[in-house]
Amino acid sequence: MSGHNKWSTIKHKKGKADAVRGRIFTKLIKEITIAARLGGGDAAGNPRLRKAVSDARANNMPIENIGRAIKKGTGELEGVAYEEVTYEGYGPGGTAILVDVMTDNRNRSITDVRIVFNKIGGKIAEPGAVSYLFSTVGQIFIDKTKMGEDEMMMTALDAGASDVSDDGEQWLITTDYADLWTVREKLEGLGLVVADSKIAKVSSTTIELSGKDAEQAMRIVDALDDLDDVQNVWSNFDIDDETAAQLS
Repeated sequence: MSGHNKWSTIKHKKGKADAVRGRIFTKLIKEITIAARLGGGDAAGNPRLRKAVSDARANNMPIENIGRAIKKGTGELEGVAYEEVTYEGYGPGGTAILVDVMTDNRNRSITDVRIVFNKIGGKIAEPGAVSYLFSTVGQIFIDKTKMGEDEMMMTALDAGASDVSDDGEQWLITTDYADLWTVREKLEGLGLVVADSKIAKVSSTTIELSGKDAEQAMRIVDALDDLDDVQNVWSNFDIDDETAAQLS
């Protein structure tokens, strides 16, 4: 059973708190729109759209808003043409950072991202500089009280998952990114309640940070995540237990 870095755990918890802020709706609408544009407006046959709609409903987005976003994506309604871009950079201690952006203006997005890196002490990098360290996977989170470690491992592997790890209060089930929804449906079919699921970019290496470096890295991640065009921020840093407790 592989480990899972503490920064990812904090980021996962923080993501739920983001619903309190208005920006989460903007990010969800963008994701629904582009998912519908790329895979069609039928959620049953479009796993990415199905996930985006599920997230929107979990965050109490009105059905009318979801419907409009889908129609804008399929071209039934006029809307903004978004494109997906990933920017790369370095944080404290040579840590790698990926910034997934969904934007209608690349010049605005890269300027905003560069300002964050420069202001807080990071450095934006050329394409390919750090992305080779990351692989794209599916992640499913299930409450640990629902099933013990050995049983969860056997159940998840039988459902098509590739790994199970301890994520604090939850089991983190890792899948091939293309198998995320299939594995999720199998687990739900067994009566397990999925707390969350997502496509994630996970690094093959981890750099542990402590003290000011850890705090600075979190400041960069938080500032990037607060940008309107940014959908996700990924990094390969881990942090010491004391800092993790403070940030939690």
